Amino acid sequence: MELTAKFPSAEKLVFVVGYITLISILLKWSWKCWCGFRVYVLSEFRQTDLRVYGQWAVVTGSTSGIGLAYASELARRGLDIVLISRSMKKLQDVAAEIENRYGRQTRVIQTDFTEGHQIYPAIAKNLKGLNIGILVNNIGLNYSGVLANFLDVPNCEQKITQMINCNILSLTQMTRIVLPDMVERGRGLIINMSSECASQPQPMVTMYCATKIFMNYFSRCLNAEYRSDGITVQCVAPLLVHTNMTQHMGMNPLMKSAPEFAREALNTVGYSTYTSGCMSHALQHIALSVFLPDWVRLSPFCMKHLQKYALSVHQQLKEALAEYSNKEE
Repeated sequence: MELTAKFPSAEKLVFVVGYITLISILLKWSWKCWCGFRVYVLSEFRQTDLRVYGQWAVVTGSTSGIGLAYASELARRGLDIVLISRSMKKLQDVAAEIENRYGRQTRVIQTDFTEGHQIYPAIAKNLKGLNIGILVNNIGLNYSGVLANFLDVPNCEQKITQMINCNILSLTQMTRIVLPDMVERGRGLIINMSSECASQPQPMVTMYCATKIFMNYFSRCLNAEYRSDGITVQCVAPLLVHTNMTQHMGMNPLMKSAPEFAREALNTVGYSTYTSGCMSHALQHIALSVFLPDWVRLSPFCMKHLQKYALSVHQQLKEALAEYSNKEE
């Protein structure tokens, strides 16, 4: 009789636990939906005035792709632009286009971010005295048109140094140069261009993936350290954007054009310090997290098929690389 008497209480306990669990899940997803709606929908109608951060925006890797799109969109929104890239001719062409189209001032700095620490004194000298409100750390280097295991990357020794210089050293050194004046003025915005590759481990682009997760953590920690000083550090982690390196894939519903992506991503400033940049990429991120979690990506089964895929597209990627090299900064 005692056991029978206890069952109703046990059933009630299970019911209460289940009910609380269900409510917590619903509240969690409701909150995420609201945050997504706020970041990607409301931001379209209530955009942050980026001019409040300062007169000048500095954009690295600014003569093509996402960097060019950010530079153009920032100029359209009323900022003067410092363009930093490798090709002087392209820098001058982009500067002339921005000045003619948007009537904004421009400055250009020619440098190669793969060269290491010796380039930064000259950059600092060129930026001295400018009221820099926004820094866009966009420059980045991926494997050159290949999906490959770590030791199979062409010119592996050289590529390691170049990727660290371009993806990590440039991020930290450019921030070191620009941040002190921002802190002194009590306002500033730093935008770091990461990648979906940093959300979960991705074999066969190992170095790129690792450098981008560095960028994620650097951005989050820096934002925590300096937000009380009026500094916002935003990390942007896009998926596919139509640039020189992806143009061989052709436009599709999953891929954004660079100008469209830059416009939507800049709308999220003031709403989120970590963003996929646009709703399309945010939804793709959720889908990839659900259907391709870490344990699937890193499994022998997935690796086997990824290596087969890499072999099947090797020639296509090689041709794309050759075309990209002709347009490279």
